Amino acid sequence: MKSLQDPLSGRMRPLPRLIFASRWLQLPLYLGLILAQGVYVFHFWVELLHLIEAAFGNQHALELLVKSIGYKDAFAGEAPKLTETVIMLVVLGLIDVVMISNLLIMVIVGGYETFVSRMDLEGHPDQPEWLSHVNASVLKVKLATAIIGISSIHLLKTFINAENYSDKVLIAQTVIHIAFLFSAMAIAYTDKLMSQSTAAAH
Repeated sequence: MKSLQDPLSGRMRPLPRLIFASRWLQLPLYLGLILAQGVYVFHFWVELLHLIEAAFGNQHALELLVKSIGYKDAFAGEAPKLTETVIMLVVLGLIDVVMISNLLIMVIVGGYETFVSRMDLEGHPDQPEWLSHVNASVLKVKLATAIIGISSIHLLKTFINAENYSDKVLIAQTVIHIAFLFSAMAIAYTDKLMSQSTAAAH
């Protein structure tokens, strides 16, 4: 197989250099995800502000919360009330936003480190523990685990608010969640087999 480097100069030939440099085309994608992260932060604070206002008796804020969680039918035409269930659904929604934000961080930081360029965080006090041994395979397992966590929150919100959903929706969400579980298990098992094969080869 021909070398990617020019044997005289010790440098990569033009075409391989261009192909390798094409990884920087992913940079706008990661910058876009950073902007999406900002939108999630804004959404989180809007929902939290509405919850605080509703706790102090602001009826408009409470109506916005009830509408956002799809719980309005439970009051049968009456004025919404800040019940324990409403608070629980709103808090689960906030947790959901945080978990999706964590997923975004893993994709942005891990993906950039794996597929674009090293970030040289060795020795940095804030370096994520998982980033020290991240690769494409580890990143897939972590993303699958994060998706399961997000799916669990959505499923719990649906079950708490089950009276506003049809049986078809409840069954479909449960089946989708189970599919995520099996997918994550398959990815983790495949990663384990590949790690064992690599270790045996050495």
